[in-house]
Amino acid sequence: MVQLAPAADTPQQSKTSVAVKTFISGGIAGCCAKTAVAPLDRVKILLQVHNEHYKHLGVFSTVKHVIKKEGVLGLYQGNGVQMMRIFPYAAIQFLSYEHLKQAAKNVPFLHHSPHLTKLICGSLAGLTAVIITYPLDIIRARLAFQVKGEAIYSGVMHTVKSIRHLEGGTRGLYQGIVPTFLGMAPYAGLSFSSFEMLKNLALDVFPDLLGKPCPQNTGGLVLILPAKLICGGLAGAIAQTISYPLDVVRRRMQLSGMISKDQQTYLAYPRSWLEVLREVYRENGIVKGLYRGLSINYIRIMPTVAISFAAYETAKQTFGLDTGVDR
Repeated sequence: MVQLAPAADTPQQSKTSVAVKTFISGGIAGCCAKTAVAPLDRVKILLQVHNEHYKHLGVFSTVKHVIKKEGVLGLYQGNGVQMMRIFPYAAIQFLSYEHLKQAAKNVPFLHHSPHLTKLICGSLAGLTAVIITYPLDIIRARLAFQVKGEAIYSGVMHTVKSIRHLEGGTRGLYQGIVPTFLGMAPYAGLSFSSFEMLKNLALDVFPDLLGKPCPQNTGGLVLILPAKLICGGLAGAIAQTISYPLDVVRRRMQLSGMISKDQQTYLAYPRSWLEVLREVYRENGIVKGLYRGLSINYIRIMPTVAISFAAYETAKQTFGLDTGVDR
């Protein structure tokens, strides 16, 4: 198996410079990915939580109805706050992952387990990013769940004030944090580790077809753009399949304060994540409950992760941080 060459510690760049460039590369990658799939993100939220206007519709019929009811810009509702969240989220996640990988080299039991190292580092990086940016995720979800003409919140600050005033203070901004943590660990870990395994495999098996010389002239290889997109998409699909039910629970809890009490009970009140999980299963089962919206999620997660990893690696190469994979 090929090994990743050191990506950052070059004599020409200080550690601070590398960290800043890695942070910016991660932020750019996140913004590119989320903007590309913003319409699918909104549809996913509407379907996951059974919005009363769209709960009987499928993916494509929901897209048509959103455009008809709210216009094309309705598909991008909540994307402004999404960008406020995703730049620091993705930047912190990628930067943490790179630092944790370096730190893991000094941990004896991880030294000879590269796949386990990537899984653990990816999980910890995802959790770090979630802790710092989670309130923005709730705000974005609530703004995206609103339907034109029936808005509860007028903007970011109004959403923050309303949640803090009506839903238990600052604690209200962290509703759903437990299932998010439980889902993020396998999702982020599998995303990073799957991408790097697929990347190494591609360059191992098809170096001439899928690889090209590293721009830094180190003698290593980097993936060509189409290969980056394919590896990223497959990594996203693998990770999301395993963690999706917890993502549904997270959304239910995040949006609980927006649902009237005459609707389904598990939406009316914030409960523990296990109670919500049981209620979703009892009311709607596995396919229409715990995996509700999975089809749209496959459609969105594959390009999201593909674009994210491809943009990140391209930005790193532009900044001179990626020395490639040595054969």
